[in-house]
Amino acid sequence: MRRLLTVLAASVPLAAAVYLPTASAEPENGSASEPFACSAPSVKAPAGTEVESVTAVRQAGGTVAGTGVLGGTVSGVPAFCEVTVTLTHPGDGDHAKVRTWLPVSGWNGRFQGLGGAAYLAGDNGVALGTAVKNGYAAVSTDAGVGDALDTSWALNSEGQVNTALLKNFASRSQHEAAVVGKAVVDGVYGKGPAYSYFTGCSTGGRQGYMEAQRYPDDYDGILADAPAVNWDEFEVATLWPQVVMNNEKTFPSKCEFDAFTNAAVKACDSLDGVKDGLVNDPSRCDFDPRRLIGTKVVCDGKELTITAADATVVRKIWDGPRTASGKKLWYGVPIGADLWALAGSTGPDADGNVAGTPFPVPADWVKLWVAKDPSLDISKITYSQFTKLFKQSQAEYDKVIGTDDPDLSAFRKSGGKLLSWHGLADEYVPTQGTVEYRERVERELGGTKRVDDFYRLFLAPGTNHCGLNGLDGSADGLAALTAWVEHGKAPKTLPATLINASQQSVTRDLCSYPQVSSYKGDGDPAVASSFRCVSPSRH
Repeated sequence: MRRLLTVLAASVPLAAAVYLPTASAEPENGSASEPFACSAPSVKAPAGTEVESVTAVRQAGGTVAGTGVLGGTVSGVPAFCEVTVTLTHPGDGDHAKVRTWLPVSGWNGRFQGLGGAAYLAGDNGVALGTAVKNGYAAVSTDAGVGDALDTSWALNSEGQVNTALLKNFASRSQHEAAVVGKAVVDGVYGKGPAYSYFTGCSTGGRQGYMEAQRYPDDYDGILADAPAVNWDEFEVATLWPQVVMNNEKTFPSKCEFDAFTNAAVKACDSLDGVKDGLVNDPSRCDFDPRRLIGTKVVCDGKELTITAADATVVRKIWDGPRTASGKKLWYGVPIGADLWALAGSTGPDADGNVAGTPFPVPADWVKLWVAKDPSLDISKITYSQFTKLFKQSQAEYDKVIGTDDPDLSAFRKSGGKLLSWHGLADEYVPTQGTVEYRERVERELGGTKRVDDFYRLFLAPGTNHCGLNGLDGSADGLAALTAWVEHGKAPKTLPATLINASQQSVTRDLCSYPQVSSYKGDGDPAVASSFRCVSPSRH
């Protein structure tokens, strides 16, 4: 994530990653491998929409370059038929493009819906190309909105929230893409897919959960990673680090933040029975940042001394947002995650002044959708104003984009399977929000065992936002999901490659929540076989 998104003007990272599903599969019996005419099929408009246009273009494949700020490329893409269906919701003035890519030959009989990133509702071309390369017919929608950091659609000309586009982005466009994409597959190949899957991370992960909650019949399997659920809460909560620094008038440098993170990881590393550069369960890490007060750190050739004010800032960021009276509002940045991602600041100017640089995704959410004021000065938000904004976001948007309804009974009844992994060092979407959601589902649907029948969550130590997508580690969640859906093999563990604090690759079998990984007592700590899954001490 850190390395991928230096493309953002070489300055601003992005709370989402291009999702690259890696599972390929043998073609299903009777799949469409014969050549076909790439022509525009007849497409029935999904309920509540009208079809404005349908076009079909045969593409040669080769190397596909991703569009927008996310960029990226995928090579070796075979020839495919690209069918674009433009939808509108009458009276809303929107125009959502639904793109379906269909392999000209070698279709594996499966269908894959693709999620978005930050404010990008769908894929930028890389995951579509990857899906086609792996034999899938795949669909993506732009929901009628813009690129990952484009929020120009948030407010209308009267300065009011564009509720139609927000509804597109929040829920209905992914469902409509599933309906249209499967209809296109049927129209082009002469039959529908044998199995349908959804894959996404971050915003895409949230969209996967929304599909399970509101449209339980769209997909047989949903791979929804680092899911941006609890959107109305965590988006405001991730502005908290900036609010803390501005109110405490203290802006630690990246080097100083890293000193706190490294000290905490070192202190809590052995909680799982071995020092391996990974904090296995950050919620058990009780490292007190005040332990570093007076410590000298060298940053860019200058020696700095950690102050009590620095420690206060870090403690408040790890702890998470609270009201003025101390009531907890949401979760903080996990111990072990990169604090600079949300607590960035400028270097001192000529007068020695330092200013915070808010991450644009939560900053825009608060300015545009919550305050409805593009000129809102983030640096002037007090603690009490922050609480008001947080509660306002909850009140206005929980039912629209919260994506935290724990009643997944219809999805379970449909036979669907939901698989998620989330990095325990996620700097953008607090991992604990996903854990809390899973626990709410358990309370709603009768406990861990019953929920495990259709929904499993895997937590990845030391892993940042969407970091198992081949950037800072890897895991093939799609292979695990297809084995579960098509062969009934529920994943007890999820094999993964992780990157530890020393930047070394280690293998781990991620444990199905609530279990955690524990060192067996002997064996190489860099290999998965030296660990086993156990119930955590607090359960």
